[in-house]
Amino acid sequence: MSTQEENVIYIGSKPVASYVIACISQLQTAEKIVLKARGRAISRAVDVAEILKRRFLKDIISIEAIKTDTEQIETNDGRVSNVSAIEIVIRKNGSNLESNE
Repeated sequence: MSTQEENVIYIGSKPVASYVIACISQLQTAEKIVLKARGRAISRAVDVAEILKRRFLKDIISIEAIKTDTEQIETNDGRVSNVSAIEIVIRKNGSNLESNE
């Protein structure tokens, strides 16, 4: 698995706190992470990014980019459905996480 794939966190149906903890631990070693979500999980991904930025890692991270897309998914009965998707790129500001905790 490449470094880029390891720094991607897929947001699903777990509680927001689970993803916040995953992001914090990933940012210990990575300079940037990418949150990816589709459909109903998009609001959860935005919540994770905002909680990280405003509460836990204030002044340590910034949101570098937000990309939106529409993906086509084939359902079980063979129909094609459009689903919204989002990618939120979060980068450390150059500060060392360990020194700011």
